[in-house]
Amino acid sequence: MECISVFDMLKIGIGPSSSHTLGPWRAAERFISELQDYKVFDFVSTIKIDLYGSLSLTGKGHATDLAIMLGLTGADPVTIPTQNIESLTKSIQETKKLLLNNTKEIYFDSKLDIIFNKSFLPFHANAITFTANLVNGKQIKETYYSIGGGFVVKEELKRAKKKLEVFKSFPFPTRNGTDLLAICEKENKSISELVLENERFLRSDSEINLGLLDIWNTMLESMYTGCHTEGYLPGGLNVRRRAYDTHQKIKGPLSYDNPQEWLQTIRQTEVKFRSILQWVSCFALSVNEVNASLGRVVTAPTNGSAGVIPAVLMYYMVIENHEATFEHVKKFLLVAGEIGSIFKKGATISAAMGGCQAEIGVSSAMAAAALTELLGGSKEQVLIAAEIAMEHHLGLTCDPIGGLVQIPCIERNSMGAIKAINAAELALDSEPSNAKVSLDKVVQTMWETAKDMSTKYKETSEGGLAVSVHLSDC
Repeated sequence: MECISVFDMLKIGIGPSSSHTLGPWRAAERFISELQDYKVFDFVSTIKIDLYGSLSLTGKGHATDLAIMLGLTGADPVTIPTQNIESLTKSIQETKKLLLNNTKEIYFDSKLDIIFNKSFLPFHANAITFTANLVNGKQIKETYYSIGGGFVVKEELKRAKKKLEVFKSFPFPTRNGTDLLAICEKENKSISELVLENERFLRSDSEINLGLLDIWNTMLESMYTGCHTEGYLPGGLNVRRRAYDTHQKIKGPLSYDNPQEWLQTIRQTEVKFRSILQWVSCFALSVNEVNASLGRVVTAPTNGSAGVIPAVLMYYMVIENHEATFEHVKKFLLVAGEIGSIFKKGATISAAMGGCQAEIGVSSAMAAAALTELLGGSKEQVLIAAEIAMEHHLGLTCDPIGGLVQIPCIERNSMGAIKAINAAELALDSEPSNAKVSLDKVVQTMWETAKDMSTKYKETSEGGLAVSVHLSDC
């Protein structure tokens, strides 16, 4: 029975994609670690990388090649100064020299040593193979799969068995919504309280609080940065940043100096229905514009859907509860993480496997559930909110124009956030005994829909808007 930490579902990383940027970055780090474990790191002469499936088809637009180079240098996506990314990758490309793990210089021609294969490997649509050539002529080859949300796995049964042994030790392991409700009822705990008990198995209360505070601060900073950065996004689509203009229009003459002051200031603005829509959309757009420009965001549960949860959490703090504290943020993130883990265990959070329903749909369900608990909903209503949000994202395809996480991805975050708020309100007015569709049924349906969906609508840029709208049209 797989138990997944909140810190697995909510990771700090670099955009624009958790599966195509953060995942390959982590895979490169893991390959370096394995070379060290094999005691061959010092004998590496060159490294070649083969990308397969969706990683190959949309890798350029998702900066997969740049992420791999950064990962091979040992740079950490959580801490690397984002302003250094362009100069570091440009230096590698121009000099054809790469400082492996920041200690060993090797020859590396990114145009020849990163190969974009259009074929798919059977285990997963996002596959990456690293080959290290040693000075004695031998090779070390490893294949990794980026399965969404920054998760990286290898196709091996030993790993699964080892993980299973760890999962059995969790105090309250759950497979699905039914398990979650049953254990909450038995233990007389809310969903956030139960999730907190599981997290305490892995780390101390202070570590949990610091980790969640880092996540929240990163979300807040990405919203703040997006709202205060104007211009155009990189990539060739000439997409103008909209969060800046929207923010300037709706904030008026507000004055502040940093993200925390900004939060407190906008809490005091006049609230109308239209302004609520504008603020929520602005919050969501701002995060994903930062994401699209290789900025730092929180995968929630992916980079492509990183704006939904911050936007809904800000809605609660700015509109619903001006007295909200970190404890409210903590509960929100704990519930969101648990709902995301249910979708990951029962279906997928990878657009390359399930289309955008696996990203925006899941993030909307996570946010709806978390908001419902904060608004006083019962455990049953929390799951109803998640079900409603996903129900109305079923079948959503992934068709990024130019392979970039920009159109339609950025706007979809604002739509997912608004749907999450609406789903929470519907759930709060629902009588659980009258519910016709359970969360588990919608998770199952989502996975069946994903399997039936044509490959061209699964982050390949071979269908939908990606083929009906061309770069020349932009």
